[in-house]
Amino acid sequence: MAVYTPVIATWVPQATGPKIPSYLYVIKGFYTIFALRRTTLFLEEVLYSCLLIRQLKGWDLIGPPKRNWHLRGIHVKPNLMRVLVTGAAGFIASHLVRGLLEEGNSVVGIDNFDPFYSRTIKERNLQELQGFAKAKHANFEFYEMDLASLPALQKATQAPNLVIHLAAKAGVRPSIEDPLAYVQANVAGTLSVLEFCRTNGVDQLLFGSSSSVYGNDSKAPFREDAGAVQPISPYGATKRSGELFCSTYANLYGMRIASLRFFTVYGPRQRPDLAIHKFTRLIQENKPVPFFGDGSTARDYTEVRDIVSGILKAKTWIQDSPRATHEIFNLGGSRTTTLLRLVELIEGALGQSAILDRRPGQAGDVELTYADVTKAGKILGYHPSIGIEEGIHSFCQNYLKDHSNT
Repeated sequence: MAVYTPVIATWVPQATGPKIPSYLYVIKGFYTIFALRRTTLFLEEVLYSCLLIRQLKGWDLIGPPKRNWHLRGIHVKPNLMRVLVTGAAGFIASHLVRGLLEEGNSVVGIDNFDPFYSRTIKERNLQELQGFAKAKHANFEFYEMDLASLPALQKATQAPNLVIHLAAKAGVRPSIEDPLAYVQANVAGTLSVLEFCRTNGVDQLLFGSSSSVYGNDSKAPFREDAGAVQPISPYGATKRSGELFCSTYANLYGMRIASLRFFTVYGPRQRPDLAIHKFTRLIQENKPVPFFGDGSTARDYTEVRDIVSGILKAKTWIQDSPRATHEIFNLGGSRTTTLLRLVELIEGALGQSAILDRRPGQAGDVELTYADVTKAGKILGYHPSIGIEEGIHSFCQNYLKDHSNT
């Protein structure tokens, strides 16, 4: 509801004429407030009903309403949008789509089901999203397509207000074996997204980048203003290239873009090739765990719920940004855990000991990742809340539940 400054009626002695009791001034004051309030609320209802109609029609708004409004029994939430999410059936993006739908946004998802890991996993993620959308009567569309086919999306559905680009060919070590495929998927793919935005008048974009851009030369904890010019893997180089293209398009075409550097994300639906998922599976199956190096390498592990929270906060910030911009934000847990400690946490959560298959350190692996989230906290209001102990325990419990019948 709107907030009004109260009007206070004060009795002032009259120079001439009969004395008017002070209570009559009080009554008059309340009557004035009542009349002004009814008039103001009527005008607000007319204005925001018009804005609601524009939102329902999918028209772009110069500025979304900043409050929640109840108009003739219809609840209108602020900052609702039509959002295109790339890589929507993947690990992080599937959690994000659910978060967007919970807010009341309309979501269009695309994914090409890259064979990097089993299609069945992504199909299960998608089925869960479709079931959730149906239960909540939410608007969720999905199209199986490659980023290079984005122009075809223009014919299939209405243009979005915002694009969240999370699709990527993932994996540091595999990128060393096939760098050209990573350039095609991550650099050319990001350029396709930027061109889609430009040609369709979409001026808001969130880009999923990575802590891999920092390499081994950045001072810990890593700040966004670090040079980040020497990533040590092709994967990291492609993500840094994507950031540079985002900056270029923001400057050339007046776009509002935020590049979000994710730090070692884990949680339910995590890719099976990633350490936490792989270690959990192998320990639970009593199989040897490949253990590279002496266990001193450390990562800033970030639970996926914290990442989704950060993305949604970046969405709100990019909507409210008044001008063309490209900003980079770290989204991490802002705490490091060594590889050896990670194994110990998983052992404790499963109640089983690991069989370590000790191997030399691998090329392309950085020694440390550690996010300074001061900037994201100050500007976005991002504050990670799920510690590694809680996160690993939750992950292992979910894993055991999902695999209890297999």
